[in-house]
Amino acid sequence: MLSNRVQNVEASPTLALAAKAKALAKEGKPVINFTAGEPDFPTPEHVKKAGIEAIQNNRTRYTPVGGTPEFKQAVVDLLNKDLGAQYSAANVMINCGAKHTLYNIFQAVCNDGDEVIIISPYWVSYPDMVKLAGGKPVIVAADEEQGFIPDPKTLEAAITSKTKVIVLNSPSNPTGALMDAVTLKGIAELAKKHKLLVVTDEIYNELVYAPAKHVSILHVAPELVDQTIWVGGVSKTYAMTGWRIGYAAGPQEIIGAMTRIQSHSTSNPTSISQDAALAAITGNQDEVDQHRLEFQKRRDRLVQGLNAIPGITCPTPAGAFYAWVNVSALGDSAKISEQWLDEVYVATVPGEGFGCPGWVRFSFATSMEIIDEGIKRLEAWVTERAQKV
Repeated sequence: MLSNRVQNVEASPTLALAAKAKALAKEGKPVINFTAGEPDFPTPEHVKKAGIEAIQNNRTRYTPVGGTPEFKQAVVDLLNKDLGAQYSAANVMINCGAKHTLYNIFQAVCNDGDEVIIISPYWVSYPDMVKLAGGKPVIVAADEEQGFIPDPKTLEAAITSKTKVIVLNSPSNPTGALMDAVTLKGIAELAKKHKLLVVTDEIYNELVYAPAKHVSILHVAPELVDQTIWVGGVSKTYAMTGWRIGYAAGPQEIIGAMTRIQSHSTSNPTSISQDAALAAITGNQDEVDQHRLEFQKRRDRLVQGLNAIPGITCPTPAGAFYAWVNVSALGDSAKISEQWLDEVYVATVPGEGFGCPGWVRFSFATSMEIIDEGIKRLEAWVTERAQKV
């Protein structure tokens, strides 16, 4: 009864494990949840106020499919300033979260059999989104010795006559790795040489920890603007995951195609959320800076604590709010993650879903108290396990 394409698609492991952790917590279990890819801070007050005012002012109707003119222009202004681009409203559209943005992109650009290069470790949804669009994910590994940064020469070796797109994600989910200007220049040269589209997912671009600095491929290769689709949104930066607002900027032809697709699926993103997101990106940014500093403190606490546990190693991420943790010395990462949840109620996401067995993702978008308690439980678990051997 099911279509062939849907039978090849896996459910999101991050959402599945987060749901299991929440179910255990609902049963009264003392769950420490490191699965969630969302800030634990409240949405800023002025943003909430804008949403409330939208309701009170009856801004609750359909909007244009690709977003309200006011919000689209604000995104245009933001990206032109940050990227040095010259986008117009025709180059931008608003979606129901950055995940929806990416889904629309692959539906718009992939034909059956088109190859899409994805760098592993990768965000769990990239391969399945490509499959749903009829494309073929081609996975290219960037290992720990490379700092999880891809080598342009390795990427070029994966390019064939069927390659159409290369996907970038910097800062990365799950590793927190940040691509440097030299690497991005090398990838830009590949894109120009082989006439590839570049999808650059920069949803975590405001969550980069000093002294590191975020660099976009459009910073180092502005001439690539007609081959690049930039993806971002308000979810991570402004603690607005539930508001579901993402956006894309790219060539007018592709944005137009994405808009047509959206017209037959979700129609417009929520009018209320667009007004709130407008307030977020145009308003005071002090809370963004405060949150970034707090995330950095949490990162340092978690990384230090994990590295003190025998059998666990954890590189320091430069961005996002994830710690990418090597547990291969302890055994199979999927089994380890399951044991942690079942035995000590510590919820994490195993690396299999990110294309990288042997690793586990921790989110540090949670409180210091939870981080400390989680480390305490894992230390005790590892100690008890060692005594049994």
